[in-house]
Amino acid sequence: MVFQRKNGRNHRTRNMLVVTLLIFPTLILSACSGNSDNNNNAEVNSSNNKNTAFKVVIDPGHGGKDNGATGASGQYEKRFTLSLSKKVEKLLEQESEMEVFMTRTDDSFISQESRYRPKYANKLNADVFVSIHGNTFSNPSVSGTETFYYHNNSRQFAQMLQKHVVEATGFRDRGIKKKDLFVVRDTEMPAALIEVGYLTNPADESEMRTDDLQSRVAASIVEGIKEYKEQSDEQGFLNGVF
Repeated sequence: MVFQRKNGRNHRTRNMLVVTLLIFPTLILSACSGNSDNNNNAEVNSSNNKNTAFKVVIDPGHGGKDNGATGASGQYEKRFTLSLSKKVEKLLEQESEMEVFMTRTDDSFISQESRYRPKYANKLNADVFVSIHGNTFSNPSVSGTETFYYHNNSRQFAQMLQKHVVEATGFRDRGIKKKDLFVVRDTEMPAALIEVGYLTNPADESEMRTDDLQSRVAASIVEGIKEYKEQSDEQGFLNGVF
């Protein structure tokens, strides 16, 4: 009887081992499938985030052999616009709901005839376009900040940018103006061209070349973009409800 009980226990042990060996591969497959689903979901969420990001195109004016305005100090506008634009880019990269693109990131020449700047923004299906410049005039006493737009759907965007940039510069508020400039005319999204200040005005230029003012202006441009985005989101929600 003792031998039969031991033999019975051995038989049950073998049965449990067989069952375990049958179940174990199933558990492994299930776990792998679960990880695959999680990975797929992560990929979908990442893709959705990219698709829903608010796309901002920053356009540093001029570049390469196109120097732009020559400031009172003899320095070129193209250096100012690129320096300021990179500061804007850096701040926008910290905004989780926004995606930033630059028409140029170095001293590259971009032909006006090619219409590359607006075409680039249109191809990206950008949400807003901001072209950054420094102004010029024959009279060195002329000063101030102004913003240009062309299409009616860009007017509100231009107003918001102008308000914030003027607060940052402290320069005379020269307002917003409708003007037939190809970078704001040929873009299919709200677009504005900011003339931060007059490089031909010695006082304006000396401030515009400093990191301090450029950092303030960069932050103000980002604030203007964020305000416009928030208002657009609210209007979109209201339109959806009513």
